[in-house]
Amino acid sequence: MSKSVLYKTYDNSPKVKQIADILQQTDSKIQLNGLIGASLSFVMQSLFKKTEIRGVAEQSAAKPFLIILNDKEEAAYYLNDLEQMIGAEDVLFYPGSYRRPYHIEDTDNANVLLRAEVLNRINSRKKPAIIVTYPEALFEKVVTRKELDKNTLKVAVGDKVSIDFINEVLFEYEFKRVDFITEPGEFSVRGGIVDVFSFSNENPYRIEFFGNEVDSIRSFDVETQLSIEKQKKITIIPNVENKFFQENRESFLEYINNQTVIFIQNTDLLFSKLDKLFAKATEIFENLNATINHIAPEQLFLNQKEFIKKSLDFSIVELTAKPIYKVTKTFDFHIKPQPSFNKQFDLLLNNLNDNHFNGYKNYLFCANEAQAKRFHDIFQTLDEENSENFRKQYNTIVLPIYQGFIDEENQLACYTDHQIFERYHKFNIKSNVSKKQNITLKELTTLSVGDYVTHIDHGIGRFG
Repeated sequence: MSKSVLYKTYDNSPKVKQIADILQQTDSKIQLNGLIGASLSFVMQSLFKKTEIRGVAEQSAAKPFLIILNDKEEAAYYLNDLEQMIGAEDVLFYPGSYRRPYHIEDTDNANVLLRAEVLNRINSRKKPAIIVTYPEALFEKVVTRKELDKNTLKVAVGDKVSIDFINEVLFEYEFKRVDFITEPGEFSVRGGIVDVFSFSNENPYRIEFFGNEVDSIRSFDVETQLSIEKQKKITIIPNVENKFFQENRESFLEYINNQTVIFIQNTDLLFSKLDKLFAKATEIFENLNATINHIAPEQLFLNQKEFIKKSLDFSIVELTAKPIYKVTKTFDFHIKPQPSFNKQFDLLLNNLNDNHFNGYKNYLFCANEAQAKRFHDIFQTLDEENSENFRKQYNTIVLPIYQGFIDEENQLACYTDHQIFERYHKFNIKSNVSKKQNITLKELTTLSVGDYVTHIDHGIGRFG
């Protein structure tokens, strides 16, 4: 069955329409109580769609959304839900880059790239997006828009520019020149071709020159070296977490559009985490080597007090039972979590029967078509005599969602296959290169004759 039927249920909900109307105001503060599991994702996609439609109709900018979840894992699950419902192009993940404050060598390049991608998207003034994040990511301040603009290299097909100039600028941006690029922050020059891995894109670019003119630009796969897509123009951004940028920083709330709607899953937890992280950063700062001039924590990191001050001008939606902001309207959603069946399919069968008898529509969300067929086969085995009639009492939808729920208002029972089978539901965060392959490529370029290596078929040997 098509998932669009479910989307329409929430699109046509009077409650969702009322919320969308309130969010058209610039600094509204409201509370949504009771959104459990993927019900939040369905409501979110509907609200985002409504602000887009409103924006187009009135020829004004649609409102971006910033969703602050409790932690990275939960953020990743909701990210995946929204990517499937809205499209990956319009949903961005904004992670933290540091493992420890004041330890820049511990930054995660994949996360730095994702952060830079978000900053670049905001700065480019493209179509607004949903940004999914968590407290640890917001704790880190970001390079200012002015500073990022100043340190962004824009290259377009037909530009009159020399390879030497590109080479010089990339060195200024502290890019590393290598023979073969494998990760963000690297570039290579071979004849009239420059390969560069910007921090603003998940794939590197190949720029071909004809004399001192840019002849073509393509993104390419770092592993296969095959072209992915032709580009008319690109932006090359350095590592925005670099020491080079640390003196000019601002909170992420200062960076985003002031029309952004901020959704907070648990405001109390967010504030508590920000203060704990800030206290830890202050402690580390006070124990740093006094002979070296280090930047104070308040210039690099965000605490609760500053977050509250910066957030007051935004529209805030608290997704918690106890709001902290002064909310003007509370919306209660009568939603229950998916029941546990302990892999007892006769219990599931009875539950679906009861739901149907009580006027509910049953939806089983599956990872793939094979999983949907598996349900049909199980139910047929359990009650072969009534299997045809029972088949009309539920619908399968190929859409792996975070957690199932029962929506009492809309009379929907939405169950996930992974919860029914008690199977681990894996989230997926896009990454430009898998770490395993990235290390292999880097080590490959530095191998010397005589180095010990392990061959997949022949075991341990010496490189020669």
